[in-house]
Amino acid sequence: MTPVNENYLKLPGSYLFSTIAKKVDEYKAAHPDTEIIRLGIGDVTLPLCPAVIEALQKAVAEMGTAEGFHGYAPDLGYSFLRETMANEDYVARGCHIEPDEVFISDGAKSDSGNIQELFAENAVIAVTDPVYPVYVDSNVMGGRTGTYDEKTGVWSDVVYMPCTAENGFIPAFPDRVPDVIYLCLPNNPTGTTLTKDQLQEWVDYANDHGSVIIFDAAYEAYISEPDVPHTIFECKGARTCAIEIRSFSKNAGFTGLRLGATVIPKDLKRNGASLHDMWARRHGTKFNGAPYIVQRAGEAVYSPEGKKQTGEQVAYYMENARLIREGLEKAGYTVYGGVNAPYIWLKTPGVSSWDFFDYLLDNAHVVGTPGSGFGPAGEGYFRLTAFGTHENTRAALERIAKL
Repeated sequence: MTPVNENYLKLPGSYLFSTIAKKVDEYKAAHPDTEIIRLGIGDVTLPLCPAVIEALQKAVAEMGTAEGFHGYAPDLGYSFLRETMANEDYVARGCHIEPDEVFISDGAKSDSGNIQELFAENAVIAVTDPVYPVYVDSNVMGGRTGTYDEKTGVWSDVVYMPCTAENGFIPAFPDRVPDVIYLCLPNNPTGTTLTKDQLQEWVDYANDHGSVIIFDAAYEAYISEPDVPHTIFECKGARTCAIEIRSFSKNAGFTGLRLGATVIPKDLKRNGASLHDMWARRHGTKFNGAPYIVQRAGEAVYSPEGKKQTGEQVAYYMENARLIREGLEKAGYTVYGGVNAPYIWLKTPGVSSWDFFDYLLDNAHVVGTPGSGFGPAGEGYFRLTAFGTHENTRAALERIAKL
């Protein structure tokens, strides 16, 4: 009998957003005339901006000529995009990142799940709690998380760093020193973040203990406060302890195009091994490169027109965040986030996260995301996304206010 990877069998249920989609589909089938407003999954709703469309069309036209045709992309990314990202995202902010330290991929979610392959099976991982489920789930698949307690939602070998209202959503250094630390800032799902000084403390901690920080910067375009860093490489010493994952999905609406990047400095080494070189080897073996036309579209995001147009889209979503935050506060809810991120994190009114999900769906026909799906510390909270239209956002708030 062929043996299987039994780590997959440890995963409880299905992926969080697959579970939500199934519940909503079942409700819709039972109530076909009900108009449901979805503020659950963090998918964008605005169309791609004109600068991106123009770049796509130009690249497609190139592919229709013998001279402009492109086959397999360079597995690590085209130089035009790697150079643009290094200059615009890092050098322009005073950070030392070279183009060949930027690895282009088909999205931040892929890289977030695959990056764990660089670490030994016995590596100890630490996650802020609540947290984006992919970090934990991919390490379950990699055999690092131990056993799962269905009552508490806790994995025995995972180091949890609770982020709740009681500690201001600021994770404390854990009692057990982890090998790998996952930080998503601004945070998904809480919408909260750390100041540069607070993040610097984590960089110092990682360097002092030989840990590696996986820094998910998917929502950096939504930062509005001046003391919040847009990249971990703004912190002194980050080149020797940090890997950064970046996304085009939320800043430029590429959820349907798929494009992302992982930045690994050459200075990052553990046990004499270069994580930069290891990732290059893994990338070259398992990935055939993001499509040429999509990488040209990514390049266009950094053009003067692209910056202006995507900036307007970010402002559109952040106006939704303001409407949700202020509307819920007016309705009597305790609310967090929505200032540096397109997510609003609210306390459920005396019920569990999943009960509140059912309550909103049944009575307001609004879909959100139960906080417990993001980790044990998410119980008693609920996430709403600002990625809807203005019209749907206002309608959802009106429905909730009437409850």
